Amino acid sequence: MVADSKTKSLLCLKVAIEKKALDPVLLELKGTTSFTDYFLLCSGKSDRQVQAIAQAIVENLKKNGIRPLGQEGMTRGRWILLDYGEVVVHIFLEAVRKFYDLEGLWIDAPRIDFQEGGSIG
Repeated sequence: MVADSKTKSLLCLKVAIEKKALDPVLLELKGTTSFTDYFLLCSGKSDRQVQAIAQAIVENLKKNGIRPLGQEGMTRGRWILLDYGEVVVHIFLEAVRKFYDLEGLWIDAPRIDFQEGGSIG
């Protein structure tokens, strides 16, 4: 079982990248908010890709003994939210992500550096 929130967030990120998520961004919110430590934001080109990314994250974390506290939007696939407590995953259809601009709302939050296609951690 994954113990700490950073490891959990990086596992979600790894799975999203494996499913070809677009423009993944991992924001560290420790000390900024009381409800979570990390936001993972990413996009898909279609509702089916958005759903596939979300399902892969849920299945992979479940294999590690981690279940979401809640999930929203899986049916429509426009904006799926997976709540893992200290990690909240937002998977958007590209146009929906631009409209809501969560990166802009959390502009002061530090971004966790990673390299797509390279190692995460």
